[in-house]
Amino acid sequence: MSPVLSVSGVTKTYRSGQIALHEIDLAVEKGEIFALLGPNGAGKTTLISIICGLVSMSSGRVLVDGHDIVQEYRAARAMIGLVPQEIALDIFATVEDTVRYSRGLFGRHAAPGHIDRLLRDLSLWEKRRARVIELSGGMKRRVMIAKALSHEPDILFLDEPTAGVDVNLRRDMWEVVRRLRDRGVTIILTTHYIEEAEEMADRVGVIDRGRLILVEETAALMRKLGKRRLSIMMQKRIEAIPLALAGWPLRLEADGERLVYDFDANAPDTGIPRLLRDLGAAGIDYKDLETSRTSLEDIFVGLVEGRT
Repeated sequence: MSPVLSVSGVTKTYRSGQIALHEIDLAVEKGEIFALLGPNGAGKTTLISIICGLVSMSSGRVLVDGHDIVQEYRAARAMIGLVPQEIALDIFATVEDTVRYSRGLFGRHAAPGHIDRLLRDLSLWEKRRARVIELSGGMKRRVMIAKALSHEPDILFLDEPTAGVDVNLRRDMWEVVRRLRDRGVTIILTTHYIEEAEEMADRVGVIDRGRLILVEETAALMRKLGKRRLSIMMQKRIEAIPLALAGWPLRLEADGERLVYDFDANAPDTGIPRLLRDLGAAGIDYKDLETSRTSLEDIFVGLVEGRT
């Protein structure tokens, strides 16, 4: 099956000579949630803006369900909904009129039931006749999302959709995203809340300095690069790791009150039993053990810092 979004050799160089994107290749399947992660200035928004027709690419090709975004702009753009980082609304229009007008811009016939359902899903129903100027920042963000969904797009781009918004909106929005995915809508998001990507995304792409350095299924990435961590709380504070434990990759934290050991949970031998025996042999008493797993954020930071 052909991907619903195909990006081939896309580059972007500004007149100043700054290279924003280096030959990006990416394929996204219909109905998946794809998270694009990267530090500020990595090229996330530039790539999304190119796909959505807001910025021209220097070279390459982008197909949206087989439609070339340059040669078949209208057909490609009609399949896309975009929630940008910046809020851009007519502040004197009502919420309901704003969303209905956005649908009309795409030439879609009136669908009161669809608009009403959107407003209810995004907790905007009670505010539907309020003017945008009267809304809080979080409510304005909800209106932006409703606008992007008004014409029933096949692909929804969410560029930092939950940055600076309340917990309730974040919960409501992810519930809407899940329902959209269940209906076959493809979701592509950028986010600084990496735990959201870890929970929601089927696949993750990491972009850094204009290069797509990794694309991987989220679960596979966690298995491949994710590790678990054993924290050993000391009975008494120690000044340094004893020489008898020098062969272990241990870190001393919390002013000598905690030893930390990172290990691969999928390895045949985690080494934990031997480590605990060696601790006893070295005369080190501990009062508690705690395990945790490496997060997607740890993996992301490690990938990016590894390229510096």
